[in-house]
Amino acid sequence: MKKLLPLFIILILLSSFTSGDSDVYPVVPHDSFVRGERLEYKVSFGIFAIGSAEMIIRDNFYRINHRDCYKIDVYGKTTGMVDWIAKVDDHWGAYVDSAALVPHISYRNIKEGNYRKNEIIRFDHRTNLIEAKVIDKKTGDFKEPNYYAAPENIRDMLAGYLYLRTIDFSKMKKGEVFTVKGFFEDTFYELDVKYRGKDKIKTKAGKFHAIKLAPIMPNNELFDGEDSIIAWISDDKNKIPLKVEAKMFIGSTSVELSGYHNVKNEVSIIK
Repeated sequence: MKKLLPLFIILILLSSFTSGDSDVYPVVPHDSFVRGERLEYKVSFGIFAIGSAEMIIRDNFYRINHRDCYKIDVYGKTTGMVDWIAKVDDHWGAYVDSAALVPHISYRNIKEGNYRKNEIIRFDHRTNLIEAKVIDKKTGDFKEPNYYAAPENIRDMLAGYLYLRTIDFSKMKKGEVFTVKGFFEDTFYELDVKYRGKDKIKTKAGKFHAIKLAPIMPNNELFDGEDSIIAWISDDKNKIPLKVEAKMFIGSTSVELSGYHNVKNEVSIIK
């Protein structure tokens, strides 16, 4: 199960960009999301529903490092019979600068079968330093932190998720490739993504006009081939992540939108 439910996170990994600006907190203009937004997803393996996920932007601003921040929480869990076999109950979160859309604090509380991980990451954008702390499973206390020298304006997955929703894809040509950069767990990564143009996609929340993206996956033991993952986001001002489909060596799986609430703009739903 640990290899199935995290497909939901592919939607976010696609969007963990660095901005390349030399200012400490460069302003990123945005009009695509609002506090109080809630997005719901279903996770499937083949024809079977195996899990659900929810992404929430909390109602209030939070003051971190003397900056107003959005608080984002993501919950993912298994459902039905799969829950008896390999229970997953994950909670991811972050405090994201409301102007620069960079993270100040992120955290993960992972429960996947017998696996547990509790992690807090702090981002110092003035010194470009990341501090990562993980709880010791035996003592319940935090271990000594690890530190990482980071590029300017580095983003984690959840800050990148918000940043993705600010991009103007209308300026891209079909087939154009752009590079995603970010930080996850203990690794800085770069991933090439191909813009596949406009599309229409059916989800459990309805049928939408969409933007189609295809990460170019390196050789790995999980995903089958270069075009193994396709992602869609709504072709409107909201740029809501709609669906991810993945071809894996053990079968096909997907994550798709099942509900949306308190979105800021009119959605591109096809009636």
